[in-house]
Amino acid sequence: MSQDDNETLLEFPCDFSIKAMGLATDEFELLVIETVRHHSKELREDAVRSRPSKNGKYCSITITIQATSKKQLDAIYQELHDSGKVLMAL
Repeated sequence: MSQDDNETLLEFPCDFSIKAMGLATDEFELLVIETVRHHSKELREDAVRSRPSKNGKYCSITITIQATSKKQLDAIYQELHDSGKVLMAL
C-alpha cells in the first residue's frame, strides 16, 4: 500500500462510482466516458448510467470503475475539473 492509499478509508482495489454533472449534450457524456477510460482502461458494459435533470438542460453521468488507488481517483477528478465542461463531480 502506498503512502497516498493511507490517506483514505477505501481499500483498493474496490468498486467506485464517479458522478459528473454538466449540460445535457452527447459531447458531455463522451467527455466523461473518455476521461474515466483514460485512467481506467476496463469499463464493464453496465458501468455507465446517465440521468437527465427535471427540465432536461443538465445530466449526470455515473461511471462505476474498479479503482486501484487514491492517486487514480484524484487524477480522474482533476481531469474532469480541468475540462471546463463538468459543473460538479462527486
